[in-house]
Amino acid sequence: MTSLRVAAAAYPFQRHAHWDDYEAALSRFVAEGAEGADMLVMPEYASLELVALLPQALWDDVRAQRGALQRFLPAFLDLHARLARQHGVYLLAATYLAEAAAGHFVNRAHFFGPDGECLVQDKLVMTRFEAEEWGIESGEGLKVFDTAYGKLGVNICYDAEFPDFARAQAAAGMEVLLVPSFTGASSGYTRVRVGAMARALEHQIYTVHAPCLADAPWSYAVETAVGAAAIYAPADNGLPESGIVAEGGFNAPGWLCHTLDLELTREVRRDGHVLNARDQAWATRQAAGGATLNGFKVAQR
Repeated sequence: MTSLRVAAAAYPFQRHAHWDDYEAALSRFVAEGAEGADMLVMPEYASLELVALLPQALWDDVRAQRGALQRFLPAFLDLHARLARQHGVYLLAATYLAEAAAGHFVNRAHFFGPDGECLVQDKLVMTRFEAEEWGIESGEGLKVFDTAYGKLGVNICYDAEFPDFARAQAAAGMEVLLVPSFTGASSGYTRVRVGAMARALEHQIYTVHAPCLADAPWSYAVETAVGAAAIYAPADNGLPESGIVAEGGFNAPGWLCHTLDLELTREVRRDGHVLNARDQAWATRQAAGGATLNGFKVAQR
């Protein structure tokens, strides 16, 4: 297929008293997004709403929350698989603090197909608060997912700031990169936004940025979160000169829906004004071999 209707969530973090309240609210939110989309993208760490269902003594202790949250994971996965099947959509669930092995916790994105099949992509590079304070570790390796609309990948928040991940995924055929994020300040949001735009430019693909929004003083982990949902592309033939395909308002909750014309990016990769995707390998070899700048060889340390 050459067109993909995608919906990126600027998701409003909420406090729920019971699982049934969480399930009802999420079901309504997903139903709204599915009205105009084939693929829905939820943000990083929005699943930490479930901390409100734990004893209040744990609300300020993220390390204690990690294990306690595992009790909700089966129901969380069942709910998202059911919603994906019900609406016939691809659904990237909000990332979850999952116990990958005994005492080994990762930040994991679950990607559901319209048949309810679940694939996972873990965050690979932890921010300082994740590693130093929360005790979250790097997860399983990099993935590319096959869909009816082509291959896509996921870079969770900070991972989008490291070019090598998307480079490897693009080399494996990725055409759309999903970037779920949680950023507590505008500076963090800007870093992820710039990273997502750069990955679109470098590989001449679409990137879809879905942020978590929060004003939740009850939650130590997700007290404040800011951002704007957006879709980026290379600034080239047939695509916006700004590189911004669509963008929601800053801190404006809801879905940003847009149809991606995959043939446009394919044509740009074939015959754009520039051919970043093609030239990536050449540029990498030049840098590795000691490229020259103004006649001076770059030192290799």
